[in-house]
Amino acid sequence: MARVTERVGFIGLGAIGTPMARHVAGAFSVVVWNRTRAKATAFAAAHGAEAASTPRDVVSRCEVVITCLPTSREVAEVIAAAGDAWGTNHLLIDATSGDPVGSRGNAATLAKRGAAFVDAPVSGGTSGAEKGTLTVMLGGEAGPVERARRYVQPYAGKIEHVGPVGAGHALKAINNALLALNIVAAGEGLAALVKLGVPAKRAVDVINASSGRSNVTENLIPERVITRAWPRTFSAALLDKDLGVALAVLEDAGVSSEIYPAVKRFYAAARQVLDAGADHVEVVKRIEAAAGTEIR
Repeated sequence: MARVTERVGFIGLGAIGTPMARHVAGAFSVVVWNRTRAKATAFAAAHGAEAASTPRDVVSRCEVVITCLPTSREVAEVIAAAGDAWGTNHLLIDATSGDPVGSRGNAATLAKRGAAFVDAPVSGGTSGAEKGTLTVMLGGEAGPVERARRYVQPYAGKIEHVGPVGAGHALKAINNALLALNIVAAGEGLAALVKLGVPAKRAVDVINASSGRSNVTENLIPERVITRAWPRTFSAALLDKDLGVALAVLEDAGVSSEIYPAVKRFYAAARQVLDAGADHVEVVKRIEAAAGTEIR
């Protein structure tokens, strides 16, 4: 697809934001900003983009801005930093794994300036971002959501309007909580099977042909645990954060849970014995240590 001259802002060039921004830069003229300026400068040089000096600079030059930041708090800081540069034609598409309450607050702040907000978290990890096959969950009013579709399309394999502002972030949090739950459940079950003499690969092959299969058993366990590769693509700290958001979603909805708090406690405890940069799958190491075995 030929690049169009319309400028799109992209704020946040982390592990997943960088490949997302690269796809956007293939379709639009892009202005990037990152807290570490060297990243923005390097990206701009590599992908024919422009590096902005501040978030306000991005907003002043682009009517559509995509944010991909650690939490909704950082998004609020970016919104505040741009100040009165926001106007009635602006649309903020927030790809951050944020929280629904923060999203609603950010939408309300922008609405005072006449600007629109759509929460647009993604699922598919860094591999999906590299391939441009991410699932994008859009939360917002129909008009801004329809406007947002063409800007997220370059990195998306599936785009769904899931509800009002905050709904995308709520769904992403629950999705990630299910990921965490599956990692813990698969890790504990496989540790037991290995101790009983079942080779991990054989166990996984049977599970993946049966009703207990999941993305964790089909991909994460074979590619990261059994191989002992442990690549670092999404941190345990961020998944622990998402578990906290999921608990808040359940509380906000008035739904009680025993399983979600237990998984949250497990992740919080695992992070105490793992290093700060540990990947989300590395919590399996805590299961292995407690069981006195390795899942091989």
